[in-house]
Amino acid sequence: MERALLHHALTQISMAAEDGGFHAPTIAEFFPPIVLFEGTPFALNRIMLIRLAVMLVLVLFVVIGTRSLKVVPTRGSSLVEFPFNFVRNNIAYEVLGEHDGKRFLPLITTIFFLVIGMNITSVIPGLNIAGTSVIGLPLLLAVIAWVVFIYAGLKKNGVGFLKASLFPPGVPKALYLLLTPIEFLSTFILRPVTLTLRLTMNMLVGHLLLVLFFSATWFFFFQQGPNGFSFFGLGTLVFGFAFTLFELFVAALQAYIFALLTAVYIQLSLADEH
Repeated sequence: MERALLHHALTQISMAAEDGGFHAPTIAEFFPPIVLFEGTPFALNRIMLIRLAVMLVLVLFVVIGTRSLKVVPTRGSSLVEFPFNFVRNNIAYEVLGEHDGKRFLPLITTIFFLVIGMNITSVIPGLNIAGTSVIGLPLLLAVIAWVVFIYAGLKKNGVGFLKASLFPPGVPKALYLLLTPIEFLSTFILRPVTLTLRLTMNMLVGHLLLVLFFSATWFFFFQQGPNGFSFFGLGTLVFGFAFTLFELFVAALQAYIFALLTAVYIQLSLADEH
């Protein structure tokens, strides 16, 4: 009976989809129409407007939240200082040490706040899509992290940084024919690529799943009619809310991972063996 009910439900969804009643999310959602300045280099769609709004909120948060800081923080200032202290103590200083951590703290802090701010918009009603779910912004941040990684290594170790990266010491010279191309790909190509794809794919898939859950809920409750299958809508609603909480966790986790890996890559370029 359970198999029969499930088969009937899937059949109904398929028929509704053919009739235009149910529309599953597609990649086209990440390429919305232009809403401002169409036909110019400054054309803006919904995702670009979300990115600009997040940037404005972050600037206001930093300016307003830090203009009245005191030696003995109040409850409000403690809430503002907490994420800054977290990035400083648990990412920058933890990975790079205090000296180098201070040097690169502005970059790491900017990356962390920008990524988490852009990620959180995926669960904000009315926005419902992450600013990092389209590859442009994650790619830009990855390239910046990659440039700083190379800059830090060259500044400290000069050309020896490239030599140590491509020709690890203590390896038989014959193996360099195999090892050097692998090191080049893993160090200078795959690092920015993995940074970009990890963030983009997590937010892209999260958006598709949330839209699928809540679209199915709307379909079962309001489009399918009173035919005894509304309990499927209750299930998709519960899963939708549960996944919304999980998406918040993923948004924070991806910001932490991106900032942490940026710090790790910089630390590798500053390592004494280079």
